[in-house]
Amino acid sequence: PTSAQVSVVPRPGKFRYTLDNDVLTTEQRQFYEDNGYLLIKKLVSDEDIERFRKEFMRICKREVNPPGAMIMKNESLRSQYGQSEKAVNKVQDFQEDKELFRYCTLPEVLRYVECFTGPNIMAMHTMLINKLPDSDKQTFLHPMHQDLHYFPFRPADQIVCSWTAMERADQENGCLVVQPGTHKIPLQPHGYPNWEGKTNKLFHGLLDEDEKTPRVHLVMEKGDTVFFHPLLIHGSGINKTSGFRKSISCHFASSECYYIDVKNTTQEDLEKELAEMLHKKYNATSVELR
Repeated sequence: PTSAQVSVVPRPGKFRYTLDNDVLTTEQRQFYEDNGYLLIKKLVSDEDIERFRKEFMRICKREVNPPGAMIMKNESLRSQYGQSEKAVNKVQDFQEDKELFRYCTLPEVLRYVECFTGPNIMAMHTMLINKLPDSDKQTFLHPMHQDLHYFPFRPADQIVCSWTAMERADQENGCLVVQPGTHKIPLQPHGYPNWEGKTNKLFHGLLDEDEKTPRVHLVMEKGDTVFFHPLLIHGSGINKTSGFRKSISCHFASSECYYIDVKNTTQEDLEKELAEMLHKKYNATSVELR
């Protein structure tokens, strides 16, 4: 346990999305209840962030090759820059990299995670994002989406994302954009947005987005960390600078969550797409999203 005794029984009273403990103030709990996210300033130290940055560089240079990690590159830049941070835009599923996985075990992060999941915590999905400069083609624009679309387990209220800025993130370099309060709506149908030549594999977005819903750009400094609900509609803009906007994140869930069958749900198309990808790559004949 990383905080005071936590109740994981159904959440009665005025607070549905947070648990009773001595970590969050009443004001912080109410903000998360209303908006579906909570920003904590300077939560992760500069020292830790620099260690994560160095490990990312080592992965880019192939000095280390974590088993199971998916290293996503911009193939059009690979011939120009080779193995460097200028071509790698994401390291996903880094749980076998001892140095990067330290992020998921930081006591200061878990202290807050437990407010949403309870004390039995699993790290479910890990990413280090390196948003590349992208002022013209908008290749790395991530459409507005709900993360629960990718997760075949429930209940959603016991899942939370921890997302830490590794340098200042603002509108110029493609910070997170959220639609406050949308964590209260059900999971919506997702698919590829109708953008000519601007879609990344598995970068799904809402098929029916309400453009009138208010948006908030989360301007964050290095070490700032935002915790958000998996139904919160969010995305990120393009990086209009010449630098790289890095962030590290993990989705955590209560180990009491359970898997669901996605057949006949809005997530069925995602399962089909993954099955096709894995069939091509590994000749796998039967794949379930779980």
